[in-house]
Amino acid sequence: MSFSRNVSVGRGLKITHAIGIIVNATAVIGNNCTLHQLTTIGSEKDNAAVIGDNVYIGPNVCLVENVHIGNNAKIGAGAVVVHDIPANVVAVGVPAKAISKE
Repeated sequence: MSFSRNVSVGRGLKITHAIGIIVNATAVIGNNCTLHQLTTIGSEKDNAAVIGDNVYIGPNVCLVENVHIGNNAKIGAGAVVVHDIPANVVAVGVPAKAISKE
């Protein structure tokens, strides 16, 4: 697991199966989020993702560069997120697309 101490993390972060999780130092993670194994929150330009509160990120998800994930969103396993994901949405696929709103 590569998780910089400079990452801004809210309360209640849950990390399951902490194998292969990589989080860029410029990422922002809200309260009560879940990260699963093999998740990458990356950036080559030091402008990583901003993740809202109560977000679920499934296994083997990749968030690429400066994307915003809205509160209560769920990102399905294996998704590659290259665009913003609105609040209260379930998103899956490559590239990730909203499939439902909760």
